[in-house]
Formats: sequence, C-alpha cells, structure tokens
Amino acid sequence: MTIHVRLFAAIREALGRESMDLTLADGATAEDVWRELLRLDERGTLAARRVNLAAAVNRKYTRFDAPLSEGDEVVFIPPVSGG
Repeated sequence: MTIHVRLFAAIREALGRESMDLTLADGATAEDVWRELLRLDERGTLAARRVNLAAAVNRKYTRFDAPLSEGDEVVFIPPVSGG
C-alpha cells in the first residue's frame, strides 16, 4: 500500500524534503513508517527524536501501533513549546 508522509521540523531537515510517498506492506503501522524514515536518514540524526514525537494519521492523533490503510497521510509531530 502507498502512504503519504508529510515531514516537519528536524525530520524535514534530516531528509531534505517536505513530503514523500512510501510503499509499505499491508498492515503497516506508523511505527513502520518511522522505521522507514530512519532507514532513509543517511546521517542518523532522527533515531533519538522518536521518544518525543506524536503520530497523526489523516490529521488525527494516533498510536504508533495503529494499522494504516491505503492512501493514509502520516505526520510525526515534534514537541511544541511556547510562552
């Protein structure tokens, strides 16, 4: 199945693009998408960021182990701070 991934902040910087389409096996999860992004990260800068990320599928927060469907849009959201 094909999943669209939008990239923000440090993830976008590490991978050098704003979005990408990934082809994954049926039953793939947001965690599988994250692992694929790590594989594409040639400098290895993303691995430590996982602990602070939230996952969203089709603009709704979700668990990393929730199954995806064909055409879903996945986003990994970094922590936000403000004052």
